Amino acid sequence: MDRSFWKAGHTPTLFSAFLYFDLSFMVWVILGPLAVQIAADLQLTPAQKGLMVATPVLAGALLRVVMGVLVDHLQPKKAGLVGQVIVMAALTAAWLLGISSYQQALLLGVGLGFAGAAFAVALPLASRWYPPQHQGAAMGIAGAGNSGTVFAALFAPTLAVWYGWNSVFGLALIPLAVAFVVYAFLAKDAPDSPPPKTLHQYAAVLKDKDAWWFMFFYSVTFGGFVGLAQSLTIYFNDQYGLSAVVAGYFTAACVFAGSVVRPIGGFIADRIGGIRTLLIMYTLAALFIFGVSFAPESRWIALGIFMAAMLSLGAGNGAVFQLVPQRFRKEIGVMTGMVGMAGGIGGFYLASSLGYAKQLTGSYQIGFMVFAGLAILALLGLQGVKTRWRTTWGSSAVTSAKI
Repeated sequence: MDRSFWKAGHTPTLFSAFLYFDLSFMVWVILGPLAVQIAADLQLTPAQKGLMVATPVLAGALLRVVMGVLVDHLQPKKAGLVGQVIVMAALTAAWLLGISSYQQALLLGVGLGFAGAAFAVALPLASRWYPPQHQGAAMGIAGAGNSGTVFAALFAPTLAVWYGWNSVFGLALIPLAVAFVVYAFLAKDAPDSPPPKTLHQYAAVLKDKDAWWFMFFYSVTFGGFVGLAQSLTIYFNDQYGLSAVVAGYFTAACVFAGSVVRPIGGFIADRIGGIRTLLIMYTLAALFIFGVSFAPESRWIALGIFMAAMLSLGAGNGAVFQLVPQRFRKEIGVMTGMVGMAGGIGGFYLASSLGYAKQLTGSYQIGFMVFAGLAILALLGLQGVKTRWRTTWGSSAVTSAKI
């Protein structure tokens, strides 16, 4: 990355956005790595396990729209402070009062949805500081906060063995408090933030067909990433008999692959264009997810395929958000919320469908194959819009960024 990038924006804000996003994602998906232990104590069916881990994803998806509105009206920093307080309150209640039923687990999932909504705050907070030619890098670094899912998968099952899974909710408050203090002192709103929009203007964005394309594209890349992050601990435990802790390690490896490559996907998109990057990533993701649907006999082969799939999806996440600010720079707050919502809905679909597929058919295959089909649809859709995009808002006469 050249020096001009670090001089172009506000590094403390970029770091604060990353840290806030990182730890928010950690707690957003925390029910996934804990699902094996929670399900054993609450005696959940496969479908209930799937819905439990999918609920925070759906809640986060819907709440991203709410947070997008707050970002436009309160500015990103204040909206982020509000969201962090709500998440810490939900975890405190779960820790002190306990989770003793399936319904209570779902209720906690709704509260954790505010952590998933951090997406609609952290990305505009960072994006507004950077010019078009550095959007891929800035959004990639801020968006790399989805690496927090690694910490959840790596540490939550082990901590649950040592202290009980309910105590993990209390322990999670420690890093969240640190992130809150850092964010409060270091983050700054960009000086050229656009004025708040009316509800009519929000609706107007949805009249633009490009907004729907971006929502669909991200529902596949990010939906695949977060859906797998929530489901793989259950999958490795059920399919290969791994303990909750070892299944968590396997999941962490997959999630790490998808997280670390997100900024790389943004960098690549800055160099060769977001469209070209996405065409490659959708092709690879479809192949890998389709391949793993046949349940390889070796857990190590399955791990390798899942890691490759997550690499493809993670890079695709970075590429989508290299394009969004180019097309909707003035509406980046609401668009980040809408696109993020679609990504969460994709994750909810994948996580819940895997649980239902297992319960109805005794196999996860149908769930994986349908999602691979969605990746192919995204590939075909991108092929259909690429010429128009490159000759209108993505032309060299309009932007200095590569589209």
